[in-house]
Amino acid sequence: MGKQVIIVGGGAAGLMAGIQAARRGADVTILERMDRVGKKILSTGNGKCNMTNQKLSAACYRSDNPDFPMKVISRFPLEPTLNFFSQLGILPKERDGYIYPNSQQASAVLDVLRMETERLKIHIHCQCHVRNIQKLPEGFSVLCTDRDGTSKNSAIFTGSSLILAPGSMAAPSLGSDGSGYTLAKALGHGIIKPLPALVQLICEGRDYKALAGVRSEARLKLFIDGKLTAEDKGELQITDYGISGIPVFQISRYASRALDMGQDVSVSIDFLPFMKKDELADFLFQRKKQSGNRKGEDFLTGVLNKKLAAVLLKRAGIALHEKIAQIKPNKLQELCMQIHEFQAVVTNTKPFSSAQICCGGVDTREVNSKTMESLIVPGVYFAGEILDVDGICGGYNLQWAWSSGSLAGIAAAK
Repeated sequence: MGKQVIIVGGGAAGLMAGIQAARRGADVTILERMDRVGKKILSTGNGKCNMTNQKLSAACYRSDNPDFPMKVISRFPLEPTLNFFSQLGILPKERDGYIYPNSQQASAVLDVLRMETERLKIHIHCQCHVRNIQKLPEGFSVLCTDRDGTSKNSAIFTGSSLILAPGSMAAPSLGSDGSGYTLAKALGHGIIKPLPALVQLICEGRDYKALAGVRSEARLKLFIDGKLTAEDKGELQITDYGISGIPVFQISRYASRALDMGQDVSVSIDFLPFMKKDELADFLFQRKKQSGNRKGEDFLTGVLNKKLAAVLLKRAGIALHEKIAQIKPNKLQELCMQIHEFQAVVTNTKPFSSAQICCGGVDTREVNSKTMESLIVPGVYFAGEILDVDGICGGYNLQWAWSSGSLAGIAAAK
């Protein structure tokens, strides 16, 4: 019999680690807190499962140890990932670099992973909450109780290698409750404070209730203490509490960290990003000439969403009943500014329950990038979201799970 490998967490990283270890002869046990494995996989890519991306690069990952993510991914990059899933039966489909299963069903990805765990006779225990890990001379002892913490259904599992892949604190309803950080800390690892990332931003002001439901192509620039820190472009979604959408998610981890440090955070929004500022000004002045006796409320009809236009006009000091021909040049300049540099003052992020991922986690400077083994406790390995690595939207976080899980599983089985 091969080595006995215990894996805490049955998400994407844990399942990958288990399969890779079992394929190398290990006797694998997966301990999962939820009532079934892989629940978070089902929610990825809006249920279509954005498995990975053709454009993997260091710019797509964030960590306090910035070289670490790509060192790991380079050892299990795109091609081996696609080969792995193709062998399991997934026909990949590419769209603008984003890779999905051809069925566009996240359930298909989970199904083939579960079928492979069954074929390899991997032991899976669900509704199993790991409470304590002890280092033994010959390996590890893991104490589990049921999810409610009662001892009547407690069990002890022993193994020669241990892989921690319990997720982060994001989306706790799907299984990530943050308990993995406690386990890692008890083993002597440092934890970089976890905060919500890929998350919506809460903004100051009353205009957002009036703007709720508006979607607009926009360019976003994130300023921290007045300094440009990050930017992105895409479909912005305005909500009654602030801003959402992929471009917001892409910059949110920087906002989250800055807010936690008590810094001032704001987002400058350009609602017509295909126009330069002087082009926009010329456009507005020309539009004034062409609009005749129309009222102010019709000035941006056909240009921007009607609810958005009303708020922008109000901010510029243009009355909705005012004749367009009577709008003063300084107010047109102010309207240009509001369209080009709408200021959203960020006061908070939505909580972990709304976040897709966390920034922060186990300090990767204490982990071997070749094997994912702890540099503090030999025989302990890490994979997935528990580590201080977060990717942008687009399949990058799942690729992190596949890569880190694969390396951990292979090394733990040796």
